[in-house]
Amino acid sequence: MRRRLLGGLALGLSLAAGPLTTTPTVVAQAAPGASTGATTGATQRDGGRYLVGRGIADVTGPVADVQLMGYADTAQLGAGLQQRQWSRAFVVVDRRTGERVVHVTADLGLMFQSVRDGVLARLRQRYGAVYGERNVMLTVTHTHAGVGGQSHHALYDLPYGHQPQALDAAVDGIVESIGRAHDDLAPSTLGLATTTLTDASVNRSAESFALNPRRDRRRFPGGIDPQSTTLTVRRGGVLVGALTWFAVHGTSLTAENRLVSGDNKGYAAYAWERLGRGVDRRDADPDLVAAFAQTNAGDMSPNLRLRPGTGPTTDEFRNAAIIGRRQQQAARTASGAGDRVEPVTGGVDSRLVYVDMSDVDVAGRFTPDGEPGRTCTGALGTSFAAGSQEDGGGAPPGFTEGDGEGEFAVNPVVGLVSDLLYTASPELRDCQAPKDVLAPVGTADLVQQRLPVQLVRIGPLYLVGVPVEPTIVAGLRLRQAVARVVGAPLRHVLTQGYANAFAHYLTTPEEYDAQQYEGGSTLFGRLELPAFTQVADRLARSMRDGTSLPLGEKERDRSAEQVPPLTGRNRLDTAPPGSELGEVVTQPRASYRAGGTVEAVLVGAHPNNDLRRGGTYLTVERRTGDRWVRVASDDDWATRFGWRRTGPTTSEVTLSWDVPATGRAGRYRLRYLGDAKGPDGALTPVRGTTRTFTVRR
Repeated sequence: MRRRLLGGLALGLSLAAGPLTTTPTVVAQAAPGASTGATTGATQRDGGRYLVGRGIADVTGPVADVQLMGYADTAQLGAGLQQRQWSRAFVVVDRRTGERVVHVTADLGLMFQSVRDGVLARLRQRYGAVYGERNVMLTVTHTHAGVGGQSHHALYDLPYGHQPQALDAAVDGIVESIGRAHDDLAPSTLGLATTTLTDASVNRSAESFALNPRRDRRRFPGGIDPQSTTLTVRRGGVLVGALTWFAVHGTSLTAENRLVSGDNKGYAAYAWERLGRGVDRRDADPDLVAAFAQTNAGDMSPNLRLRPGTGPTTDEFRNAAIIGRRQQQAARTASGAGDRVEPVTGGVDSRLVYVDMSDVDVAGRFTPDGEPGRTCTGALGTSFAAGSQEDGGGAPPGFTEGDGEGEFAVNPVVGLVSDLLYTASPELRDCQAPKDVLAPVGTADLVQQRLPVQLVRIGPLYLVGVPVEPTIVAGLRLRQAVARVVGAPLRHVLTQGYANAFAHYLTTPEEYDAQQYEGGSTLFGRLELPAFTQVADRLARSMRDGTSLPLGEKERDRSAEQVPPLTGRNRLDTAPPGSELGEVVTQPRASYRAGGTVEAVLVGAHPNNDLRRGGTYLTVERRTGDRWVRVASDDDWATRFGWRRTGPTTSEVTLSWDVPATGRAGRYRLRYLGDAKGPDGALTPVRGTTRTFTVRR
C-alpha cells in the first residue's frame, strides 16, 4: 500500500515523526439543558470558586544551524525566524479545596521528559510542593517548524546531537509562563464552549480508519474529529483567557521551510491575541491569553488536498494562516455565544502515574477479543520509514525509497545492526505482529518507555493526558473509558495528546493491523491502546473515589549522557573585508504600495549568539511626528528574519515585511538587532538600519 513500507531506519535518525477571505464552517452547539443567561448565572452562583491565572513567555530556541523537529529531514536546518514561539500557561485553583492544576501549551514540536523534568525542578525551587508531577500538564502544539535537539533520548537528537540551548529556551520559557500565571491568579469565571469545525482537517489515513467498527466510525462523519472545545476565562464579564482544543497536525508548513514558526496553531493564537487590537508585541501582562492545544491529532492533517503544502491553497504560509484563522474564528464565535457557553462548576483534581509501557499486562476487558495480553518492547515498523506522505518528511538518511509497493534499499551497516538486534529477539517479532519490525528502538534504549499518563479535572472537563499522537478513534476509546467511570458526558472528556513526554503514535488494534505509517509508529504493539485505556480507567477510578496512586518508576536522568551538538554553535563573527557588521548590503526600494513586500539584506551575526527571548531580531518602524514608532517585530506573521552564512565567520541577514493591504501610508524603515561574538567570546551589539521608504495606498 502507498503508505506502508518503504525503507529503513538509521539508528542515528533524527525524527519525530494579509487579510484572509475564507470563512470556517462552524456550527455552534448548545449543550443539552443549557439555558439563556447560563454564563451570567454562573458568575452569580460560582464566580468566587476559582482563582485563575494566565501567563505567556517566549520559548524560541536557536533559529540557525539547528535541525527543525518533525519531518526527519536532515537538510531542514533552521535559517531564520517566521514567528516567535510561545508558552501559554493557565493555573486553575479550586478555592474550596485548595486543589490546583497547571495546563501549558507550548509552540514546540514535541514535549520530552527532559523538558518536563527541567520545568518541575525549577518549579520546586521556586514554589516548593505547590506544583509537581501530579498537577502540572505540559503539552505542545506539535508545530513541525520547531527547533530540535531538546530530548534526552538519542533517537530525537541524532544525527546532529543534543542542543542544550534549545532545551534551556523551552524550560526557561515554560517556567516563566507558569510563574506569570501564578502571579496573575485572580477570581474568575470559567465556561465551556463547544463547536464543530469541519474545514480545517482531513483524515490522512482513511484506509486504517475504515477498519474500525462502524459504531466508532459513525461518530466521525467524513473521517475527522470536528469538535472544538474552548475553556473560557472571564473577569468582570470580560474574556481574558481562552484555551482551545482541536485536532489537527502542525504540518501546514512543509519540510522545505527552514524558518522557525508556530505553524497553524501559532497563527490562531496570534490572530486572537493581537490582530485588530493594535498590539505589536506580547507583554508579561496581556489583555488576553489564547492557547490552541491539540487533542487526538494522530491522523488529522491540515493539508486538505492530502499533499504537503496543499490545502486550501498551494502557498504553505497562507495555508497555515487560513487553517489557523479557521480555528481561531470557530473558538471565538463559540466563546462569544452567550447562552451557549456552559458554566463551569465543580472541583479541580489531578492524577499522574508512570507506566513501563513496554511491559504491561492488559486485562481481557480492555482487549479486542476479551483475552488478556501484553504490550511489547518498543519497535518501529517499516511503514514508519515511509513517513506520512500527505504531510511530508519521514524519509531517513541513508535509505532509498522505492515505488511504494515494497521496493527499497537499506544502508548495509544500518541493516546489519537492525537485523542483529531483531533476530536476537524472535519474541519481539511475534509480539509486534503484524508489524514488520524495522528498528527495535526500545531494545537499543533510544526511546522513552516509562511514560507519564495523566488525568486532569477542571469542573466538568476531564483531560486524559497521554505522551503519544492518538488517532481520533484511539482518542475516542480513551475518552469513553474515562467518561464511563466518572459519569461525564463524552463531549466533556478530551484526549490531550502530546502531553508530558513523547512515544510516537497510538492507533487502535484495528488500525494497527493495517500497518500504515501511524501503525508502524505505534511502538508497543497491537495492545498499546488497550494498555493506555487500562491506565486511564485506573486514573479515573482513583479520581472518582478520592484515592491516591503511587507515582511509579520514572526514567533515569540522562542529562550526563548527551552527545555534544554538531551544529548551531558559533565561535566568531566578522564582517567581510571593506564592510562593517550591521551595514546594509541591499537597501529597500524608495516606495511600496500597500500589499507589497519590503526586503533588505545586511551584514549580520549568528543569531544563536543571543536568542533574544522576549525581544526581537528586527523591527518595522513608522515615522510619527518627530519619532520612530515600532509597528511590527519578528513575531508578526507579516515579517521574516532570514540568515545565511557567507563565509567561515561571516553571514548575512535578510529582513522582509509584507506590507498589510490595509497598512497606513507614511514613511517607514527596517531595523536589525543582533549580537556579534568576538575572539574572547564576548558579545557586542550589532545594529543596522535601512534607509527610509514610503508606503502609499
